[in-house]
Amino acid sequence: MAKRILVADDEPNILISLEFLLSQAGFDVDTAGNGEEALQAVARAQPDLVLLDVMLPLKNGFEVCQTLRENPRLAGMKIVMLSAKGRDTEVAKGLALGADAYVTKPFGTRELVSTVRSLLGE
Repeated sequence: MAKRILVADDEPNILISLEFLLSQAGFDVDTAGNGEEALQAVARAQPDLVLLDVMLPLKNGFEVCQTLRENPRLAGMKIVMLSAKGRDTEVAKGLALGADAYVTKPFGTRELVSTVRSLLGE
């Protein structure tokens, strides 16, 4: 059974690109365009991994990450933060809130798929 991934990003081109890339890599992919949608999608689909943009409307990626990590039922779910903000303080904040990895934009598609596969134990 394919692993399920949620991609949460407010940029439609990134959502479409990542959905295609990850589908081609053999994953089942759901998408969300803001932080509230991301939380609803996690509750509905319980993905194995969430690719979470930091700069989301309604609830930012840091808030979503923190909310997800506060739920013990989601402890096994992996979270990868995606952001154009790659300063050490943002990376440290994302990891401190419970993200398993932090990938800065722009990123290489091979690098991203490799990170996802590694976190999912593939």
